[in-house]
Amino acid sequence: MNPENSLETKGSFSPPPLWTRDFTILTLGTVISMLGNSIAGFAIGLLVLDYTGSTFLYALFAVTYNLPKIIMPFIAGPYVDRFSRKKIIYTLDFISGGLFLAFYFLITNNIFNYPAFLGICLIIGSIDSIYIVAYDSFYPTLISEGNFTKAYSISSMIYPLAAMMVPVAAYFYENIGLEPLFLFNAITFFIAAIFETQIKTNDTHLNAVKNTPAEPSTKYTLKQYKDDFVQGVNYIKYESGLLVITAYFFVTSLVGSVSGTLVMPYFKSTAALGVVAYTYVMGCGVFGRLIGGLVHYKFKYPTNKKFAIALMVYIISSVIEGSYLFMPIILMMIVNFITGMLTVTSYNIRISSTQNYVPNELRGRFNGTFQMLVTFGGIFGQLLAGGLGEFLPIRPLILTANLICIFAAICIMYRGRKHVKLIYNRDA
Repeated sequence: MNPENSLETKGSFSPPPLWTRDFTILTLGTVISMLGNSIAGFAIGLLVLDYTGSTFLYALFAVTYNLPKIIMPFIAGPYVDRFSRKKIIYTLDFISGGLFLAFYFLITNNIFNYPAFLGICLIIGSIDSIYIVAYDSFYPTLISEGNFTKAYSISSMIYPLAAMMVPVAAYFYENIGLEPLFLFNAITFFIAAIFETQIKTNDTHLNAVKNTPAEPSTKYTLKQYKDDFVQGVNYIKYESGLLVITAYFFVTSLVGSVSGTLVMPYFKSTAALGVVAYTYVMGCGVFGRLIGGLVHYKFKYPTNKKFAIALMVYIISSVIEGSYLFMPIILMMIVNFITGMLTVTSYNIRISSTQNYVPNELRGRFNGTFQMLVTFGGIFGQLLAGGLGEFLPIRPLILTANLICIFAAICIMYRGRKHVKLIYNRDA
């Protein structure tokens, strides 16, 4: 039996090829820049720790990078829908390459100024925030009809592959130094940007935007921006399915970030575990995501069952997340591998369905709003977890957080199933 058809109805429509010229170019460019970015994130943290020796200043660097992610996606949405997403993507990659090249020259000349580096970090965080919205809105336009699920399975595998570069970065740091890491990242961004300039697909959303010609006007007034902004907010407000999905992921981002914040301190403070055990357990989760992406590439879930599958994944994932710290380490590794696979399943169903459902000319505003709310929930949840973790035992705290996630799945997603099914149970 052909595995491509094992989960589909026989005689179903055969979609056109996924690996078109433009899709291949963007995917390769994303892989290259993501590999460099994973190294850069590791290198910047080490740079701050090496020069300052302060965990507080290190934490401030991380907060500064994430601050723009709270508001910039929301602000950027109307612009992403009004102007060329392709040009935004490669322009931001060129700028990022230049910034990391500046990092390289400053370090090689032994110049370190914490406030200046903090400012550069704020700019990089802003660029990344806008880039995510532009990329998420442009990516679907390069996917051929019927291949959304398969395309996003590829997208889901890029992060696990990039995470494998961190040990390589650690080796370079120990044996050569930080300078080559920043130079490598600058080069990867420049290569990715050059690739992206070769994409021939036009920004078709420009033709659908009201009062916008095929070539956008260089004049974009504040009134136009306000009108676009309000239109985007109203679209999400009156699209019940999207509203339910956004509300659920805001809650799970807020509450779910408790686990991400407190698991490392728990491993580090538990004599029988430690940091090495933490890397093994988390590594199994990353490997699970990689395998999950491969599964989604080969198999396609029945269209009319996708909401039921997603809801089941939300609940099972929360049960595992809330309980695995009570298990022996071998079981932790096994269930974290399972969680990684499940995470890819829920990600793939959610993003392929929503990006296929939202009109092309409104994707930037929807993606910007979604990213802003999820990021805000995550950051607030991290602060909340850090405060509560000082006074309460970690394992019961994580268990409680995941019980709230289960409650949210039932009270938000299940109650809103009528509207969400219209989005999730679509052929993508």
